[in-house]
Amino acid sequence: MRIRLKLKGINWVKATLGDGTIKEYAYLGRGRGAIRLEGGHESPEAVELLIASYNQAKAERRGRANPNTFKAIITAFMQAPAFTKLRERTRADYQKIIRKIEDKFGDLPIAALNDPRVTKDFLDWRDSMASSARQADYAWTVLMRIIAWARDRAMTTYRPPERIERLYYGDRADLIWEDHHIAAFNATAAEHLQSALTLAAETGLRQGDIVALTWKAYDPTPTPLSPLGWIRWTPSKSITRCCPKGRPVSIPVTRRLAALLETLPRISPIILTRPNGQPWDTANDLGSRFSEAKIEAGIADRTFNDLRGTAVTRLSEAGCTPQEIRPITGHTIESIHRIIERYCARTDALAGAAILKLEKHRG
Repeated sequence: MRIRLKLKGINWVKATLGDGTIKEYAYLGRGRGAIRLEGGHESPEAVELLIASYNQAKAERRGRANPNTFKAIITAFMQAPAFTKLRERTRADYQKIIRKIEDKFGDLPIAALNDPRVTKDFLDWRDSMASSARQADYAWTVLMRIIAWARDRAMTTYRPPERIERLYYGDRADLIWEDHHIAAFNATAAEHLQSALTLAAETGLRQGDIVALTWKAYDPTPTPLSPLGWIRWTPSKSITRCCPKGRPVSIPVTRRLAALLETLPRISPIILTRPNGQPWDTANDLGSRFSEAKIEAGIADRTFNDLRGTAVTRLSEAGCTPQEIRPITGHTIESIHRIIERYCARTDALAGAAILKLEKHRG
């Protein structure tokens, strides 16, 4: 899908990649001095990143950053692999925050970072966005990421305090999808949204992976450990600079999941499709439609993301250990206990199982 754009001064240049595919790159201006832009016009996320990059380039053209100001650090960071090698969506999110940082601190002399009082200025800026606590914390994270990058390159010696209290604390551990929630949703929601719920609840995959999951990931070959086959997938969040190939997960296919996969038409390389047979454009697109459907079903306090916690909770209720759950969720063994503490709801089934074990131990 190509989205039409009207941005003055953009020059599109085609290049043939090593695999023979043709890709278009956007530049602000022509010839020497043209500024290469991030993003493109093939998806809403790419367009968002392109517009942010365009605005940034226009601002740079109006006046190059003073090398003695914080804007010089920001400009250098955005040209470095620490920024350019981020995923497209992450770069777009960073761009939004960086514009706010530039507006507030772009003219700040680098020497001012040596003044301990600058931490108060940084925190006051973060707290000014406290109406959206999660975004305020994210803004602080991006700001500190830029400063840490600059400190590693001896551009500043500033270090923030070791402990900064976060504004947002999200604990949705008790908000799992119980059977009556699922029944209510399936009673009113369209079939393709029911499929999304089942796929998420039975695999524990994140929303972004659910919309990208391919039929190639499904291996129906029976094995002693999984008679109904496997879902073998590499979660997108496991792909990082330190682990470019990601950490694949192997998810045994349950009876409910097998029944769903048998009924879904294979009209696309992607398992989950919209009614027109096309894959979802983005995870947010699915999330919006899903949210509308759950509200119509009278479910106000559960989200699509809570289905991941639901999957972990059900596995725990079935007696699975953290070591057994870890290969399904894709988390490292070091963090699995923390993840289960976050996602695993305190249910009657878990409490009852604990007392049964206690009574059995007592004899």
